[in-house]
Amino acid sequence: MKKTATSRYDVAEHLRTPEEMAAYLEACLEEANGDAAFVAKALGDIARAKGMSQVARDAGLSRESLYKALSGARTPGFAPILKVVSALGLKLHAEAAHS
Repeated sequence: MKKTATSRYDVAEHLRTPEEMAAYLEACLEEANGDAAFVAKALGDIARAKGMSQVARDAGLSRESLYKALSGARTPGFAPILKVVSALGLKLHAEAAHS
């Protein structure tokens, strides 16, 4: 039987426009259930799509600290998250939860 070649799926390869990036972040915020590391990982996916070096410069962070903050391995502080969101050209918003 012939083996099927597979490749790892990378969402960053499919985030091409600001609208796609915003929709992805919105979906991740809805699915996170309070998991800040999950949201940080989603921001990391978007940052990779835009280019980590550029996002790090725009956020005023080192590339290394940006990778650590957005790896999903730990929960980053809120200040770096706000800097990254701004550097990505995105906005966070809130709305009333409907129970």
